[in-house]
Amino acid sequence: MKKSSIYTKTGDKGKTSLVGGKRVDKTHVRLDAYGTIDELNSFVGFLVCEVKDEELNEFLLFIQNKLFVVGSYLATEAEAQTPQSPPIITEEDIEALETMMDSMDAKLPKLTRFILPGGSESAARAHICRTICRRAERNVYRVADEFPIHETILIFLNRLSDFFFLTARLESLKTGKEMYWEQK
Repeated sequence: MKKSSIYTKTGDKGKTSLVGGKRVDKTHVRLDAYGTIDELNSFVGFLVCEVKDEELNEFLLFIQNKLFVVGSYLATEAEAQTPQSPPIITEEDIEALETMMDSMDAKLPKLTRFILPGGSESAARAHICRTICRRAERNVYRVADEFPIHETILIFLNRLSDFFFLTARLESLKTGKEMYWEQK
């Protein structure tokens, strides 16, 4: 029987390779960051399965592609990156995200209370994306404490969590089941 090429056995002792070949512990700050970006990307795919709006789904696919590039960037050792390399998240990407958010926000009633995650299947999935995105942002800041990171990545992740909040609100609005925190 032919041996599978999916496993290499090179990580069996708690080490893995960054893009560029440098071996690091599996607890390395970069792995936490790009692993969380990968987790977020997987949950965005899970969200796409439930969202019915075609324009929003197309935008979610744009986000998934950007997240894939961010993950690859974070998986690349700092020594293999050149300071003059162009940013992988551009000002135009951030503007596209902000434009989409402005369009979404214009469709929503003014927020006057704290919202509980949930309300519908798609809203709950968007809230999961929002919270994972916040964790990813924190992890990328930890990488930035030790290695140079393009500022646009940090800005994009900050906007992205707000985008998922708006997505959750829009999805809840469709069902009329936005849930609010009630202090008891």
